[in-house]
Amino acid sequence: MIAVLGLVLGVVVGVLTRPVVPTGVEPYLPIAVVAALDAVFGGLRAMLDGMFDDKVFVVSFLSNVTVAALIVFLGDKLGVGAQLSTGVVVVLGIRIFSNAAAIRRHVFGA
Repeated sequence: MIAVLGLVLGVVVGVLTRPVVPTGVEPYLPIAVVAALDAVFGGLRAMLDGMFDDKVFVVSFLSNVTVAALIVFLGDKLGVGAQLSTGVVVVLGIRIFSNAAAIRRHVFGA
C-alpha cells in the first residue's frame, strides 16, 4: 500500500510542479514509467498473495527501470530504438495485464 501511496503522491507532485524533462532523456521516460508500473502491479499482486517483500520490490523496481532503459538505449545506438521500445512496452504490458488480472481475481473472486 505504501508503494501505491508513493505512486499517487509522485503523480500529484509531478502534476503540480510540471518538471521539465531533458531532451536526452525523453525517449526513455515512457519506457521507465511502464517498467515502474510493472513493478508496482507485481508488488500489489505479491501483497495480495501474502508474499510481498520490500527488498524484492525495490530491486524489481530499480532493475525493471534500468534494464528497460538500457534496452531502449541500445536500440537507439543500433538504429532500432522505436522497435525495441515497442517490444519493451508489449512485454511489460503483458506482465501488467497479467498482474492486473490476478489482482482482479483475488479482489473480486472472478
